Amino acid sequence: MSGIARMRSIVLDCPDPKALADFYAALVGWKIVRVDDDWVTVSDGGPIRLCFQLAPDHKPPVWTDPEHPQQFHLDVTVDDLAEAEAAVLALGAVKHAHQPGADDGFTVFLDPAGHPFCLCVDD
Repeated sequence: MSGIARMRSIVLDCPDPKALADFYAALVGWKIVRVDDDWVTVSDGGPIRLCFQLAPDHKPPVWTDPEHPQQFHLDVTVDDLAEAEAAVLALGAVKHAHQPGADDGFTVFLDPAGHPFCLCVDD
C-alpha cells in the first residue's frame, strides 16, 4: 500500500543547529551535507535526513512533566549499551534520571539541546 507522501526529513528545533548536527552525525555515523546559518542537514545518502533548524527561543521538553511534554524523540539501535552510553555522554548527552526501560533494553538520554532520545538494543 502506498501512502500520500514519502518521509523526507526529521527536523529538530534547537538553539545551535551546527552543534546539534555534530552531535547526531557522531551518534549515527552520518555526514553533515548542508550548513546554513539557520539550518543544518545530516544524511547517510539515503532518502531520510536529520535536519536541525535554528529556534533562538527553543525551550526543551521537560520529560516526564506533562506540562512540558517531550512531543518527539528518536530511538537508535546500538550493539553494546554500556559502550554506546559512554560514547554519547562524551559527545555531550545527559543520561535522564527517569529510566522506564531499564529492563526492556533501552536507556533514555537528552541531547545537548534537551531533546530526549533512547539508545536501544534489539532482543
